[in-house]
Amino acid sequence: MRLSSVLLPLAGLAVFLAVWEAVPRLGLVNPAFLPPPSVIPSAFLRELASGLWPSAVASSLGHYAIGLVVGAALGIALGIVTGMSRAMEGLTAWVVRVLRPVPGLAWVPFAIIWFGVAPSAAVFIIAVGVFWIVYFAAHGAIRGVDRDLIELAAAFGFRSAPARLVKVLLPAAAPGILVGLRTALGQAWMAVVAAEIFGVFGLGQRMMQASSLLATDIVVVYMLTMAALYGLIDSLFVALQGWLLRWKA
Repeated sequence: MRLSSVLLPLAGLAVFLAVWEAVPRLGLVNPAFLPPPSVIPSAFLRELASGLWPSAVASSLGHYAIGLVVGAALGIALGIVTGMSRAMEGLTAWVVRVLRPVPGLAWVPFAIIWFGVAPSAAVFIIAVGVFWIVYFAAHGAIRGVDRDLIELAAAFGFRSAPARLVKVLLPAAAPGILVGLRTALGQAWMAVVAAEIFGVFGLGQRMMQASSLLATDIVVVYMLTMAALYGLIDSLFVALQGWLLRWKA
């Protein structure tokens, strides 16, 4: 590894932090609106000592994991079914066209009406945000499988739909489905804030509480927390993706 490949990113980060520190310190921006990075560690320690930070992280990770699993499972299942069956694709075509453009935030009123201000409402919003990404990834990956592979599998006796799915379609479509899942990881994490700002306890609600009190140092703590957690989740998924697709190496 070349030394410059390590030093340049570190130098860029140092310059960014120095500028950020200087802007409020020099009075160019009110520190209440943009806190300098030097105050963030003490703000984090206060949140940690109060017990709010670990509780908020645990709560949001719970919403995130359940919403991601539910949305991804439904998206993959429907994507595979419509990808394998032209009849099912036609049957659902207009339903997809009507519902797909509706943004996730538009479902918030229904989430509150159906589930109340409860974790299940947050899970619902996250699942909706994940579903469409994974659905189209799975549908496109199944449709993109080489027809010659399917014909070859049929020649070897794998003629039934379950046999084709297990022996040919899923292995061939796995890279495309996993790409969709990785995209969904980020979408689900962004949906966490949207799902929690209406009162469900977690990182999003804690950020809104802090912003209402102009405690912008606390807001930055949770912004950095979300960035760090997503970086960890994405890194773990990339490692899992490499392991699942090790047959391609």
